[in-house]
Amino acid sequence: MPPEISIDRIDHIVLTVRDIAATCRFYTQILGMREITFNGSRKALVFGHQKINLHEVGHELDPKAHRPVPGSADLCLITTTAMADVMTRLLAHGVEIIEGPVRRTGAQGPITSVYFRDPDRNLIEVATYDG
Repeated sequence: MPPEISIDRIDHIVLTVRDIAATCRFYTQILGMREITFNGSRKALVFGHQKINLHEVGHELDPKAHRPVPGSADLCLITTTAMADVMTRLLAHGVEIIEGPVRRTGAQGPITSVYFRDPDRNLIEVATYDG
């Protein structure tokens, strides 16, 4: 029997987007992520110990998802910012809150979440751990 694999965490994910500049503006100006350029001209959004690599639709890098399309992601991002402040910032930037604050269950227990969409209509959940 081969040894088991033990996965520790997610390092990065890839979003396929229509407009990399618009995506960078949204995630940096509203959610406080940091935009970086790597491997020449590739763009990514960095936060905590993770990053989101960006592929422009029609110009994805191989290997890639089987059907990379904008708007197909559903992400939950954990914040240490108070939920009231998160909501105030979203509304100040004209971001429509679809749902929340609502109680959900995160990977490590109960969370309080708000849901909204990014420029490609991906569903974004920003949550705080309760307690």
